[in-house]
Amino acid sequence: MPALEARAEDLAARLSALGLTTRVELHATYVSIEAEVPDALPADSWREVLEVVAEADRFGLLASSLTGRTLWAAIRNVVPATGDVRGPGHQR
Repeated sequence: MPALEARAEDLAARLSALGLTTRVELHATYVSIEAEVPDALPADSWREVLEVVAEADRFGLLASSLTGRTLWAAIRNVVPATGDVRGPGHQR
């Protein structure tokens, strides 16, 4: 298993250990990890969840009254050439 996939699987396993249901998807330039967040997640668990996703390159939370809360994290498979990358051909 490539290092990128192993890193994503590790994050997903750690989120699962905290009681979240996770999915991992491979994309062309990154791997995404998504987890459904239950309404009753204790505050202490939130702290642990944030410590896990902080190891990803990007992360966020989507919240909707229709679909609930989905935590996401992304790990890039290519290290950007600069600290601020805005997409192909838009580097500073």
